[in-house]
Amino acid sequence: MSDMITAELVDLDLSADTKEAAARALAERMVALGRVTDLDGFLADVAAREAQMPTGLDGGIGIPHCRSAHVTEPTLAFGRSAAGIDFGAADGPADLIFLIAAPAGADDAHLTILSSLARQLMDADFTAALRAADDAEATAALIRGEDAGAAARGADDGASAPGADRDAGSGAAASTPQDSAAASVAASAGAAAGTTAPVPGADGGAGGRPFRIVAVTSCPTGIAHTYMAAESLENAGRDAGVEVVVETQGSAGFTRLDPAVVAAADAVIFAHDVPVRDKDRFAGKPTVDVGVKAGINRPAELIAEAREKAARGEVTGTAAGSGTPVERAGDSGEGYGTKLRKWLMSGVSYMVPFVAAGGLLIALGFAIGGYKINKAPSVMDHFVWSQADSWGALLFQIGVVSFGFLVPVLAGYIAYGMADRPGLVPGFVGGAISVTINAGFLGGLAAGLIAGGVVMAIQKVNIPASLRGIMPVVVIPLISSAIVGFLMFVVIGKPIAEAQKGLTDWLNSLTGTNAVLLGALLGLMMCFDLGGPVNKVAYTFATAGIAVANPSDSAMKIMAAVMAAGMVPPLAMALATTVRGRLFTRAERENGKAAWVLGASFISEGAIPFAAADPLRVIPASMVGGAITGALSMAFGATLRAPHGGIFVVPLIGNPLLYLLAIAVGVCVTAGLVVVLKGLRKPATAGAAAGSPEGGPAAAAEPKQPVAA
Repeated sequence: MSDMITAELVDLDLSADTKEAAARALAERMVALGRVTDLDGFLADVAAREAQMPTGLDGGIGIPHCRSAHVTEPTLAFGRSAAGIDFGAADGPADLIFLIAAPAGADDAHLTILSSLARQLMDADFTAALRAADDAEATAALIRGEDAGAAARGADDGASAPGADRDAGSGAAASTPQDSAAASVAASAGAAAGTTAPVPGADGGAGGRPFRIVAVTSCPTGIAHTYMAAESLENAGRDAGVEVVVETQGSAGFTRLDPAVVAAADAVIFAHDVPVRDKDRFAGKPTVDVGVKAGINRPAELIAEAREKAARGEVTGTAAGSGTPVERAGDSGEGYGTKLRKWLMSGVSYMVPFVAAGGLLIALGFAIGGYKINKAPSVMDHFVWSQADSWGALLFQIGVVSFGFLVPVLAGYIAYGMADRPGLVPGFVGGAISVTINAGFLGGLAAGLIAGGVVMAIQKVNIPASLRGIMPVVVIPLISSAIVGFLMFVVIGKPIAEAQKGLTDWLNSLTGTNAVLLGALLGLMMCFDLGGPVNKVAYTFATAGIAVANPSDSAMKIMAAVMAAGMVPPLAMALATTVRGRLFTRAERENGKAAWVLGASFISEGAIPFAAADPLRVIPASMVGGAITGALSMAFGATLRAPHGGIFVVPLIGNPLLYLLAIAVGVCVTAGLVVVLKGLRKPATAGAAAGSPEGGPAAAAEPKQPVAA
């Protein structure tokens, strides 16, 4: 593994008691060797990756990792903890911790080496040798694959080594790490080429041949979990007498499986946390779709599940494209609440562009043509090129048409997130019926969920092979649309329409203190997770209110409060880095410059780098400022017809000067709180100061930012 790891990067007595402290201790070793230029910037990237998904693995292994602009060359640090550190693994704390640092532009060769390490971690002999090692130099050589004897000795002594009874992998292990690495490379090469050796004596496939599975593994960073899941599935396949060929879609790119191998496969396993690329290649086959950690921790179960689905004749109902936002709702172990949120967010993500385009067009129509432009005749009957009123009417009427798609698109893509393309037809039909019966936004939500559920139920029916070709084109759309239409028209449509009317009446009745409190609540939600699910709930609530041709005054006040609060966090972070730059790292000061533009454009995500590095200071401060801004916006009676745009739609805002004042107050409050909270923290350690990109005494004096409080 070249000099990616040296003795200086090994800590056999890691004393940290939290994953943040462990990452910092190992990262400081990288800083001392010049492999990392900005300690806190790098740790922020590690924390952001950890926030996506815990990096603990069964078998006592933690692999915090990231790609970062603060890394000069691919580097690996190893720590061994006697007490164990919680990295989120189901079986408990990790005693073997690998911190993997890859440059933002890491080349394929180094990433391939890192993937080889990830595969080695599935070898029980390799992990036993690491637990038995007592010399940093020998441990580094063992990880590099240079000390075959150490691996063998470590495996022999494993019974007495601390934690040696923990098995990190499944299936047969190679006798040495070199053998394991060689087997991994051979397996990778076979997967890339789309070939694999048959398993003698195995059965289960057509014509007495071995049962064949093709798999795709991927993770957000594409460095570790991707390849560990591949190794785990291949090992479990050998144990079960099943041919398993894996396509790893990692950071080093991927080589598509040979189409002939895919065509000959009896089943498919997707173990992924990012969308599978070119997913439609695997359509029409029994499919198991889970998160990448399931591929690492329970590969035998996945293989058994794939065989059971094949035996039942259960196949994917369509050529599932790679663009589905939910990607089959992720890991099968997720709770219903998590899946429901993903389904709803799938519909919202497709609806928002229609809201943005339609809302801005309608707002511009009012701005150009005046408040009576909604009474103008159709531009098909009356349009004068030289009159501003005609242009205002044109923009308004285009916007109204765009708004007409909101509820059908919402319902259609909720169903799409649940059941892929077969869900589109009944989802759109149900959404259109919701508009017809005045069930509105709530009706669209119900129609989308019903349509997705109906299609998923139909897809589970065992269909003869001769009929599978017409299922997604004729049978599923016909049956599902009829069922959804019946339920919406006859059963649930009227109660939902009444609920929609009640919600609208309640919003219109909000005045005084109630309106201010609602503004504060929406401001808190907008700043809680900065573009995450809670933020999206508040934003969706606001956009649903204005998603009509003639929204109420209360609905436009809510939209104004939501956008104002969402602008506060990034603008406040930009201000804080400007007035007290020494409290922030160089990377954060650079991010602060971009945050001015992001905040002004109503992109709350501009504050995420700051929140990831210091969540217990940044997020509460942002919520306080957002709540104040939301409350002030409602109190000032500011209104907004456009669902997006930030300061660029200020001319379309009612009471614009007071609206800008509300934003300014919230920004100043949040920036002040962040500065005060950061000023109260303890000075950074010498090691942290040494990691300053500026270097030298001046840099050492600069307070460094912790990963978390």
